[in-house]
Amino acid sequence: MVDKRAEPPLVARRHVFYVSGYDPQGAEGYHRLFERSLARFLKIWPLKTRLGQLALDSETFAHWTIETSGPNWQVITRYDFLRQEHFIRANMAEPLARQILRAIAWAFDYILSGALVRVLRASAYFGLVLIYFQLMLIAWIALSAGGAWIVGVAITRAFALPGWLELVIAAPVAIAMFISLRPLADRWFLIQINNHWPYLCEFARGEATGFDPLIEACAQRVIAAVRANEADEVIVIGHSGGGAMAPAVIVRALELDPDIGRLGPPLVLLTLGSIAPGAALDPKAQSLRATFARLAVEASVPWIDAQSRADVLNFWDFDPVEGIGARIAGKRCNPLIWKVRFGDMLSRRFYWRIRFNFFRLHYQFIMASDRRAAYDYFMLVCGPLPVATWAKHPAGALASFAADGSLAMTGASSRSASPHPSSI
Repeated sequence: MVDKRAEPPLVARRHVFYVSGYDPQGAEGYHRLFERSLARFLKIWPLKTRLGQLALDSETFAHWTIETSGPNWQVITRYDFLRQEHFIRANMAEPLARQILRAIAWAFDYILSGALVRVLRASAYFGLVLIYFQLMLIAWIALSAGGAWIVGVAITRAFALPGWLELVIAAPVAIAMFISLRPLADRWFLIQINNHWPYLCEFARGEATGFDPLIEACAQRVIAAVRANEADEVIVIGHSGGGAMAPAVIVRALELDPDIGRLGPPLVLLTLGSIAPGAALDPKAQSLRATFARLAVEASVPWIDAQSRADVLNFWDFDPVEGIGARIAGKRCNPLIWKVRFGDMLSRRFYWRIRFNFFRLHYQFIMASDRRAAYDYFMLVCGPLPVATWAKHPAGALASFAADGSLAMTGASSRSASPHPSSI
């Protein structure tokens, strides 16, 4: 059997599968985000681009295309978007009382199981973020209850009413206060985050969730794309919570077709700002740890994990295999950890403007920069160099491009242009 996995020196056609985090804005929102960021990207890269319209293929997939060209290269990218918005919106539309009870149960389980302590040891910042969202949810409830109790006491004493009427008065006031604070809770992502984590932990434990049919559909579509052999590379990208789902997509694809990573175009897994370790550190998360252990020894599918110190919503300088206690059977070859510096990508003024906007920084992984840097999401998905080249030789890859966006295939750039995937 002939192995056709030799990576091309340049990419002319690329197929991207994007798996987002737990975000209800869906395909429409991400297409708008991509369009805005593309305009910003073109301010620092003098390239020609044409962005296609959003096509809603089904309840599970949407896609758009991007044609990008420099003076001596051209790339056509098909960008498939895995649609989770129906599942997420349905979860977030459940009665608020049910969501809150589920979130409180998750918070106490994380404490009692020791998962929260493990997360704090792995990443103090990430652990504090989880604690913040848990405490803010409790504060929302406590503020509503406490304010209602004060109102009840004040009214019964002012009108010399029986003490038992305090509860009768306080109950509707508490509900009214709780509902009135809902816009703030939405603005601070309290509901979204506290809704997500119980489901993510169920998924990590191998329990049935709404993520499962999406993973199955995406795995089959990835297999079809590789078998079609129409792209020079196929990339499965998982951002944030997608850092747990995208690896599961690859593992499921390997279960369906063990040779999917060996024949046809290179298949690469790219996780960006992944929060998956936070769920995998749950003592009962055997399923997610097994997924990471499987990928750790799969030489045919390079796995690149991008991390940023500036992003408190990911695990910086963290081994997502050994760090979660995954048991490996075989020679380890994944992942390549790519340490990304947001400070190099953004102007000092803009960086400090968003420095404490943690969600905005978290999304920088998939947004345009205002400086040319060794990490540039749009060059990863639209540029002519394979993603493995950027991950293994970021400085050399960046130096390969001239001021006008042309690609020089000499010196360091030619050496870094075509590493075999198994070399990373």
